Amino acid sequence: MLVNLWQDNSLTGSTPFVFYPRLTAAAGQPIRYGTAITPQQLPPVYTPGGALVFASGDSKQVAANTPMDVLRFERDMAALSPDHQIVPLTVSGIAPSFGAGYVGTWTAGIEHKIGGVTVNGGYVGTAGIKLAALAFPNGYTGADPAFAPYTQFDSAGHVTGGYGPVIEIDNRSHSTYHALQLSAQNSLTAFGLGFQASYTFSKSLDDTSGVVGSSQTAPMDPFHTALDKGPSSFDIQQAASFSLFQDLHVDSVRLLRPLGKTLTRGWQLLGIGTILSGSPFTVYSGVQQTGAGANGTDRPDQIGVPDLSISRTIREDYLGLGANNASLFSVPIDVAGGTGPNRGRLGTLGRDTFRGPGFHNADIALIKDTPIGKRGAAELGTLQFRAEFFNLFNIVNFGLPANTVTGPGFGVINHTAGSSRQIQFSLKLIY
Repeated sequence: MLVNLWQDNSLTGSTPFVFYPRLTAAAGQPIRYGTAITPQQLPPVYTPGGALVFASGDSKQVAANTPMDVLRFERDMAALSPDHQIVPLTVSGIAPSFGAGYVGTWTAGIEHKIGGVTVNGGYVGTAGIKLAALAFPNGYTGADPAFAPYTQFDSAGHVTGGYGPVIEIDNRSHSTYHALQLSAQNSLTAFGLGFQASYTFSKSLDDTSGVVGSSQTAPMDPFHTALDKGPSSFDIQQAASFSLFQDLHVDSVRLLRPLGKTLTRGWQLLGIGTILSGSPFTVYSGVQQTGAGANGTDRPDQIGVPDLSISRTIREDYLGLGANNASLFSVPIDVAGGTGPNRGRLGTLGRDTFRGPGFHNADIALIKDTPIGKRGAAELGTLQFRAEFFNLFNIVNFGLPANTVTGPGFGVINHTAGSSRQIQFSLKLIY
């Protein structure tokens, strides 16, 4: 059972509890820099019957479910602004049917020991049910009358009242995860060798991958959220890792024995490696395509097949056509039956349909433990020397490419994922 954490975000942070006033400059009516709006300058809030909502000046004295005359408040606010233009209120809240979500998990596996090596194989499945997600029943900012049922418009399409964007938290989201997990590990051998290796082949699907209130992306179509069903933004199809430990037994090398056990004893080698397939990413058009409003999540049509290999001379060009990468996609605007300022429709490209470059890394540490001091037969402590090599082979791991068709550098990678080779030496006293 998932606990509801969202009450403070979407109930106490919106009208009528909180109001965030702003002034917008109009032609020939600039607003002086530093202008501030004080609570005393705001118009009073009335009920539809004309009674003051905060007559006592104490919000705690307002009865529960007291209605607010939204239209009157918006008109009074417009009277105070330079252009007297009504700006509909943006409202956030929680759906009346909102409840706690839950997660279901099921597994099946086998384990077998071959000599000193333990091998595991298993299937893991997980489903997230009734997960919290954002809903936008009144479209996005600037929605046309056909997409904003809770906004009032005149015959010319100008806003005359009602609500602007309505941001609601509901339980519409659902996720699934299926994985084949393989692993092998051994007990430390007489030769001082120990290793562990694992491999996962998996698939994670959802319609939104972020957390409400922080990183959750709004759906492309606020009225048909199923169009956003696709790979999770954190989905890694294949992941392999290994760790290796080897006691070097330097003190048993005859040639080095004259150096004494203080210098030759306690040397160890530790290695860790990781190989990951690429993370998914979404291609956005960068254009408001319909009358549902501007939210920056509209997607285009795909009309070409990019070559996603990075084994070219210019590896940063991920989609392969350089300055012509945008030709692989078409933004459907100025089409028959289109809506909004660009007379367009939503694109057919799905969410998270492309995958970026994979990730490869290997770290190695050379460790020397030297006992120091004795109290009877027991050692007082250990002085540990470590020489650590991060990204030993200095592999360049690329990040995700620019993903807005109409934006600069579309399809080109301009950053790396991970650092270059780093070498670190350290001494640690363990006691």
